[in-house]
Amino acid sequence: MLNYAGTPPLAAMAETDSRQLIAAELRSLIARIDISMRLVDAAMQPDDDGAILSADAILSTDLGSIEIVVLDDVTPRFATASAALNSCRAELDRALQNLSEYGNPA
Repeated sequence: MLNYAGTPPLAAMAETDSRQLIAAELRSLIARIDISMRLVDAAMQPDDDGAILSADAILSTDLGSIEIVVLDDVTPRFATASAALNSCRAELDRALQNLSEYGNPA
């Protein structure tokens, strides 16, 4: 009989149980990344005027009209963040696939 005294809880679990726990955690991380990707995508969408407003937006008055000049230095950062999230999600998908190939984590 195995003695699990003094063994960390995850290491003391049956192999199937630990795979299921890992798979559940991977799915949770993937869901959180999906939420972050939607938030980044929403932040990059133009507003109702068709312009992406940033902190560097400059309002100027010309003959009684208001022009919005957008110095958009935020979108490249959002695009970089989106690419990093996509890469991270792909790696988590691969980890989940590898885990399921090792044994069914259902």
